[in-house]
Amino acid sequence: MKMIRHFGALVLFVCTLASCSKESVETTNIIEAENVPEIESELLEVVNQHRLSLGRNSLEFSSIAYKEANDHTDYMMAVGSLNHDNFTKRASSISSEVNAEFVAENVAKDYVNASQAFTGWLNSNNHKETMEGEFTHTAVSVKKNQNGDLYFTQIFFR
Repeated sequence: MKMIRHFGALVLFVCTLASCSKESVETTNIIEAENVPEIESELLEVVNQHRLSLGRNSLEFSSIAYKEANDHTDYMMAVGSLNHDNFTKRASSISSEVNAEFVAENVAKDYVNASQAFTGWLNSNNHKETMEGEFTHTAVSVKKNQNGDLYFTQIFFR
């Protein structure tokens, strides 16, 4: 019964927060961009330092979340906008791989470094709530497009 409640909560969360776009990954010409690992590491560290300053746990890196975050960052770059398109698919994939109870994500664009992206998320109630939430794992994808604009995806789960 507990599993059914957790799955129901996940579905409700996804329906509430995910974008309802008709855009599909299959119909978008997606080119895999190169990651900016220095910014990814710094952002993960800054988020964990913030969580620890609040008495929260630090988040463990997840390679499964990293793959999903990378795919979504490439997708956002391909469509040229921030979005949570296909979040249900990402959350389901992570849940099936690691039996996650709850999945969330933050996205950002056009910040020039990890500190600016973190500050932007911290100044947004929804993003802040996600960063400070009851999660155990995370991954951050940061990629630069041909114009030098940075796109960010951070996925959280427990």
